[in-house]
Amino acid sequence: MSIYAPTRREWRSFFILMPVIDIITLYIMYGESIWARYDAFTVVFCINFLIGIATFWLNVIVMHEIQLALPDLKQTVKRVAFIVGAHTIIAIAVYTLVFNVYDAFSLFGFKKDLQQLNLSIWIVIALVMLSDTLWESDFIYKKYKESIIEKEEMQQLNIQQEFDALKGQVNPHFLFNCFNTLSSLINEDRPQAEVFLNELSKVYRYLLRNNEDSLSTLKDELNFIQSFYNLLKTRHGDAIELQVEVDRKYYNYLLPSLSLQLLVENAVKHNIVSRSQPLLIDIFSTEGNRLAVHNNLQPKKIKMPSNKIGLANIRSKYELLNVSGYEVLHDGKNFTVVLPLIWNNTGDMKFSFINRSNKTNID
Repeated sequence: MSIYAPTRREWRSFFILMPVIDIITLYIMYGESIWARYDAFTVVFCINFLIGIATFWLNVIVMHEIQLALPDLKQTVKRVAFIVGAHTIIAIAVYTLVFNVYDAFSLFGFKKDLQQLNLSIWIVIALVMLSDTLWESDFIYKKYKESIIEKEEMQQLNIQQEFDALKGQVNPHFLFNCFNTLSSLINEDRPQAEVFLNELSKVYRYLLRNNEDSLSTLKDELNFIQSFYNLLKTRHGDAIELQVEVDRKYYNYLLPSLSLQLLVENAVKHNIVSRSQPLLIDIFSTEGNRLAVHNNLQPKKIKMPSNKIGLANIRSKYELLNVSGYEVLHDGKNFTVVLPLIWNNTGDMKFSFINRSNKTNID
């Protein structure tokens, strides 16, 4: 079992208060004559100082044990009462012992006087209470900081858990549709099936990798949505069109992973997609570090069952990130979702949260 060692701050308070206590005690014990007797002053001062070190260390050990036994901020009154009580008992015991020993040996002519003893004890108790106040204030401040840090860590943990739950809600039904399309292509057009399978592998690889991250760069999301669009294009042909017009200065900005996929998939799911009524999807950047995903609104006559996860998922992610500016706009003819882009000032895209033409890659 190791003995608790005083901290630098505790030693600092000792070296500030102890000389004051020592000089006051010398004056009470010997009166003004002590100033004229250099030898007596030096010897008694040193003896008292050494006794003070031992007493101080004992006080610190006792205080530390009480703080370990009563660490909670709600236990402050009880903790302070025990510390002050213990230190008072120690002060009375030490001063009584010192006065009796000095009197027994008549050190430099010292004779015990009860009034002197009582006065010394009261002065020391007052100074001890002052030091206890400083020490306890420091202890409370440290505990308060710890509670704040623990609270923040708990909030971060809760946020991460919520993010993980949201990421797990990404609807994978498009994969089922893709496998059906692939099955048909294998029988009808093997070269096209190979192209389709290549794009599908890109999409699935991105889903597996980026579903682990809270945020992705806009450049990565645009590259991914192009592969995702190629799958949709194979399935629907001329019934769907995607146009991307994003300022390159936003490529390193961040947004919640898979947001574009959720919005494009949502548009395909709830709107008519046919050659006579093609679905037109536009992705473009706007002023104020924002990205808009826009599509013409042509709701299916038979509404697809919806758990409303897509839009709510993205909104919840922005709320967890404490980022404002997410908007959903529709006027009966058009549907637009505005995504605020997050400035990436760290260069770290992993959070332990163009032209109007179709391109296969965003360079």
